[in-house]
Amino acid sequence: MSVKKRVIILVVSLLGITGFIVGVSYAFFSAGGVQGTANTFTSGCLNISLTNESTSIHLTDVYPITDIEGLETTSYDFTVKNNCNSSANYQINLESLNEQVNSLNADYIKVSLSSDTVDNVISTLSSNTSLTPTIDNAYESYNLYTDSLNANEEKTYHLKIWVDYDATVEQAASKVYQSKINVIANPETTIVDTLEAKFNLEDKTITSTLTDNVTSASYCVTENNICSPNTSATISNNTYTVELEGNENKQMVCTKLNGTSKVICSNGVEVKPLCPEGASACNTILAGKNIDDSRSGEITGTLEEDTTGTVYSVADDWGTSYVFAGAPTDNWVRFAGYYWRIIRINGDGSVRMIYSGEDTGEITDANRVGVSTQIGTSVYNSSSDDNAYVGYMYGSTGASSYASTHANTNNSTIKGVLDNWYKTNIVDKGYSDKISTEAGFCNDRKTQSGIWSGYGNLGYGANATGYAPAGRLISNGSWKSSQTPSLKCSQIDDYFTVSGSSKGNHKLTYPVGLITSDEVVLAGGFGGSSNSSYYLYTGEYYWTMSPFDFYSAGYAGVFSVDSNGCLDGDGVYWTAPGVRPVINLSADVSITGGSGSSSSPFEVAT
Repeated sequence: MSVKKRVIILVVSLLGITGFIVGVSYAFFSAGGVQGTANTFTSGCLNISLTNESTSIHLTDVYPITDIEGLETTSYDFTVKNNCNSSANYQINLESLNEQVNSLNADYIKVSLSSDTVDNVISTLSSNTSLTPTIDNAYESYNLYTDSLNANEEKTYHLKIWVDYDATVEQAASKVYQSKINVIANPETTIVDTLEAKFNLEDKTITSTLTDNVTSASYCVTENNICSPNTSATISNNTYTVELEGNENKQMVCTKLNGTSKVICSNGVEVKPLCPEGASACNTILAGKNIDDSRSGEITGTLEEDTTGTVYSVADDWGTSYVFAGAPTDNWVRFAGYYWRIIRINGDGSVRMIYSGEDTGEITDANRVGVSTQIGTSVYNSSSDDNAYVGYMYGSTGASSYASTHANTNNSTIKGVLDNWYKTNIVDKGYSDKISTEAGFCNDRKTQSGIWSGYGNLGYGANATGYAPAGRLISNGSWKSSQTPSLKCSQIDDYFTVSGSSKGNHKLTYPVGLITSDEVVLAGGFGGSSNSSYYLYTGEYYWTMSPFDFYSAGYAGVFSVDSNGCLDGDGVYWTAPGVRPVINLSADVSITGGSGSSSSPFEVAT
């Protein structure tokens, strides 16, 4: 009796975008994909779904790279689950679509497929078994992997694609490529290769754990592309070890098990942990997250889509921050009788959060939008006729120097509001031991000319002055199309910390502040553009602590987020904007429960 194939298609669009190599005037093949929402495909009792709702391959401005570099690119993750009551075999195929005159040849495409039990199975796409395509508009199909699942078992796969390092300009320049992953569940499928190999790196020794009862394998070590395993491995207890020359040289160990046709490779470069040692909350919050670096450098617009499961790596004063952006549903925290949204995990492992309303036992729309998301409204400073008033703290008014103007001797009005709230709601209620005394808040008062015509960089008295946070977003009076937010505070006097911190100015009484304009842009806002879809939108105006300018008409301005979610500058004397406290949970706090969703926010141990 024949068994009808059950075909399940999981789509990843790989679109051609022009890329460049410095010094070579040829455009190389580039690919990019966007998967905005989760897809789930079901046929019979086999199920295939995206692991994360926005996980996708992010390959832009791509040129030929080595296999070692290819393994460092972002993966496209998907899960195969067998809901049947019996085992099922399946094939994972990659089908090329929409053939054009300038389609990139499969000979120059490298692919890597890995899972929880198998490290990177690397191959040139054309070296895989060729099959008859089954997807509309597909012109070729290659079998990347064949496996089976027991009843009620599931396995997550990670696919990476790059351009072969050996591709020449003639072979890869100005090419395009589209493809789809095609998972075919078929009980009649024959499993040719039983592949199981995991690698573990300790110092310069790689230990490979193999499939049970493997009696022979060969390996090779390369510093560039995939190599042909030709050295016999000495196997003991289903493992063998390889001594590398040194981690400073990027090396890769490739293995071929006896009787198999595929080569399994692993980078011989030690993977640094995302979180510092002892940063318990960081480890819990980042567990299972996709790390994306696409928000480092230039930002070209708002981010509105659901980004649940993804955080964005950006350099900060401590190392690397992991930023929540767009419309994530997994950055809710319940702490000290209030709800909070996580802005980022700081480089020191502390957790930076913005106030989002009282804990009434259930997160509602009142915790997302409206006046309940702030502790009240306030002017930033009650006076505004001097450059000094852009400061979270400030010096002398009417002074004739930048240093005197921006000395940290006087509290701003808004700092007083935050200090009073913090003492009442954090200190007096016994929560202060959960707050970081290391991480600080940047009130970047570095001056910058060229932002607006006629504005200089004196920064004192009533001199028209532009400030660096605005300079990263504005040029010659217009919002930049490419904005360059930064999480690094360039001047020590502007990095507000308490006395116990190893960094900053040690001028804070309490470790509380406001969000910065840079954090707003990284979170999905954009200077001059509305965004009602990202998590910082509340439908209300509220303050940041980033200086904007001293206006030529005679008043100091600071950035705020307006009622459309748009980042803009406002006079410090304005009474309408709200106050949303920002605090940093200590790196060593424990998360005792929750998943970060609105129905199950992270719970901080008390």
